[in-house]
Amino acid sequence: MKRVAQVIRVRPEMLDEYRALHRDVPQPVLDQLRRCHIANYSIHLLGDRLFSYFEYHGDDLAADIALMAADEATQAWWKLTDPCQHPVQEAAPGEWWASMEQVFLME
Repeated sequence: MKRVAQVIRVRPEMLDEYRALHRDVPQPVLDQLRRCHIANYSIHLLGDRLFSYFEYHGDDLAADIALMAADEATQAWWKLTDPCQHPVQEAAPGEWWASMEQVFLME
């Protein structure tokens, strides 16, 4: 299992919309996440930063992310959520959600 933590900014004027969208995530989007071996997924908010965490239980995260990106329900979902977000300054070129380095783990 691989732990993945990421961060992105939420546009302050879109925060209420972002919260509302996540009160009722479409079931096909959740099903696709599960098919892509993603579990224990959560998103947290501090100020204007969103922090996401999930556990990946597959063998090829890049391939599963590509599979998710090709899914029509996920594409429709991202059309709703993407306008609410913008990358953090630390994001690599072309990176939307910036990956974070794990510096500590207690199991």
